[in-house]
Amino acid sequence: QVQLVESGGGSVQPGDSLRLSCAASGRTDMYFAMAWFTQAPGKEREFVAGVSQSTSSTIYADSVRGRFTISRDNAKMMVYLHLTNLKPEDTAVYYCAARPRSSLLPTMRPIDYAYWGQGTQVTVSS
Repeated sequence: QVQLVESGGGSVQPGDSLRLSCAASGRTDMYFAMAWFTQAPGKEREFVAGVSQSTSSTIYADSVRGRFTISRDNAKMMVYLHLTNLKPEDTAVYYCAARPRSSLLPTMRPIDYAYWGQGTQVTVSS
């Protein structure tokens, strides 16, 4: 079993930056792809960014490409999401997710992810 714990959320103003962190623990060797998703009130969970197990491949939602950067440090069992030029529409709960072991490439579908964190709130407002 893999446990994921997010941190780093908060309330910021438009144009500000944040770095979200996701710590993995449990019976894992980090041999899977990981991703970040959001879920706003009344909306379905949406893909934000994903990174392959080797870190060589990343994918982004069109709405965040060029503003958000996903990275991971397998030795530290951490995944990060660096958010820049934040907009009010980025307001949501941000979830870290991991695919099943040996699924090495990220996808945009929540159903492809086996493990989820509890989420961290990001609020962007002036």
